[in-house]
Amino acid sequence: MASADLRAELECSICLNIYTDPVMLRCGHNFCRVCIDRVLDTQGGSGGYSCPECREQFPDQPALHRNITLRNIVENFLSAQPDREESGVFCTYCVDSPVPAVRSCLHCEVSLCDKHLRVHKKSPEHILCDPSLSMESRKCSVHKKFLEYYCTEDDICVCKFCVIGEHKGHEMESLHEASEKKKEILRNVLQKLLTKREEMEERVQSLQEQRRKVEEEAAGDTERVTVLFIDLRRRLEDLEKRVLREISRRAERISISIQDLEIKKEELSRKMCHIDELCNMTDPLIVLQESDTGDLCDTEDGDNEDRERHEKLLHDGGGLDVAGVLHTGLSDIITEVNVYFYIQGAADILLDGNTAGNYLHISDDRKTLSRSYRNQNRPETPEKFQYYPQVLSSQSFSSGRHYWEVDVGGSDDWRVGMCYPSIEMSGVQSGIGKNKKSWGLDRDGNQYSVVHDSNKTLLPTKIFSNRVRIDLDYEAGRISFYDPCDPIRHLHTFTTTFTEPLHAVLWVYRGCIKICEGKRDM
Repeated sequence: MASADLRAELECSICLNIYTDPVMLRCGHNFCRVCIDRVLDTQGGSGGYSCPECREQFPDQPALHRNITLRNIVENFLSAQPDREESGVFCTYCVDSPVPAVRSCLHCEVSLCDKHLRVHKKSPEHILCDPSLSMESRKCSVHKKFLEYYCTEDDICVCKFCVIGEHKGHEMESLHEASEKKKEILRNVLQKLLTKREEMEERVQSLQEQRRKVEEEAAGDTERVTVLFIDLRRRLEDLEKRVLREISRRAERISISIQDLEIKKEELSRKMCHIDELCNMTDPLIVLQESDTGDLCDTEDGDNEDRERHEKLLHDGGGLDVAGVLHTGLSDIITEVNVYFYIQGAADILLDGNTAGNYLHISDDRKTLSRSYRNQNRPETPEKFQYYPQVLSSQSFSSGRHYWEVDVGGSDDWRVGMCYPSIEMSGVQSGIGKNKKSWGLDRDGNQYSVVHDSNKTLLPTKIFSNRVRIDLDYEAGRISFYDPCDPIRHLHTFTTTFTEPLHAVLWVYRGCIKICEGKRDM
């Protein structure tokens, strides 16, 4: 009766079977992992979660905690109470009504219930085992004798005749001994699988948390993008009207200029007629007393201005070309996009010579870093790198989004990245990526990799553009590396939660590398 009561306590209320991999909710109720996963997935579509047992509500999908104690109780119970009915083996002697067998005798080749087991012979040749439907599977296929030993050399179960026959001289173990050794191996494998599954569960939970954050951000981004595209469509329509208006105005400007020149041409004709009349007069007094001869003789009036206007009209119609208007308008639109999404220009990175190792040379503009084989004899200060040829930027970043590019074409042995100002300045652990306070992209010959906390990950491809772009999103906790070729290629992103301001950091073992300006890719 006690066994039945315990079995009832060990049954999952969802599947009504003995717990399999039991997990516990915050309310204290236990379920099979597969069962509760299925229930929670179903509840997820309705917008809320609750315990199937007590109906306690949870605002978010509840975390599932393994109940190791309950799992051990289940395993002990099952080992002490084999599931007789599920074995499908019945007592050979109970012919009137089938009674589940509790043991099988290999010698007699029969299965026995509790009643017939008590009266069964107990002599050594009567070997009892768990209920079995097939006795032949327990016999040697060659000698038709029961398997009693395990040959460790051939990894096979053998009978007593095999031991003195084809397996003579091989190392033998009893079936029980070999089974226990294999169980130990399987337990170790099981533990590793359990650990691996727990790691996967943690990854799933972290990704679910990240998904919730992304979904929350998506709502705001969706609204901003909708407003942005409404504004972009309006701006593009205005730009289209402005360009078309500019195209039509070019012909109008030429027409106005033609009218102006016709007026001036008529004025010149009038002057020419008047001058001709004066030239044909015989009375010198009249010619000399003409009051406006000064104006008549001024042939340069406005000529230079007219010629410039004429050349401009012949060249471009007297106005901006279509490409110019489009370029100006689109530049304004791009500026508007930058305002919507807070996209900043390239950060102006300068190298801090006070942090540079003695065998580094920094250019006067504090942009180029090269390896020097002459000791620079910089003052020994706490902020100077002592062990590696690397240097920090003078700027630090504690918020916002920033990016910059480094020209790495002058070296085949370099490392670039970011670090906290509290990084060690001496010793083997002070290198970029050799500690928890720095993140780097590395080239060593023809091999590229990313490195953090001394964990190096090889990249499957090389950098083609001789430039590296570093993007920092401080609030999102992301440091990303790109190859700014066409099209730009993402190389790797580190994700964490930043706890200090960040500096750019450069390391060059030979040759030189240079901070350069870049353009934000749209």
